[in-house]
Amino acid sequence: MKTKEMAKRGLYLGAGLGLALFALIGLLPGSFIGGVVGLNIAGSLFGLPLSASLMPRMIVGVAMVLGVMVSGVVFVVGISILGWLAGSVVDAVRYGRSASAVRETAKK
Repeated sequence: MKTKEMAKRGLYLGAGLGLALFALIGLLPGSFIGGVVGLNIAGSLFGLPLSASLMPRMIVGVAMVLGVMVSGVVFVVGISILGWLAGSVVDAVRYGRSASAVRETAKK
């Protein structure tokens, strides 16, 4: 009897949904927020107004990439965890495990 089948399915569905929501909702704001953070960092290092030299541009670019990556991690990992939790709840209800039985098996 496969008791963790729905948990895996929920994890995969959550990862797919998180990736789709990241592409629709999180990509542009992550880039904007990372760019603003990069501008603040470059402004504090090189003074405002920023010149069009290489280092401030690189700092802003790296901050934008980091902003997009953090946004992607939040969307994909967060929604994957929610999907896994929902699948685990469905598994627990489907196979009739109570909380005390889960604790007893965890102790062993």
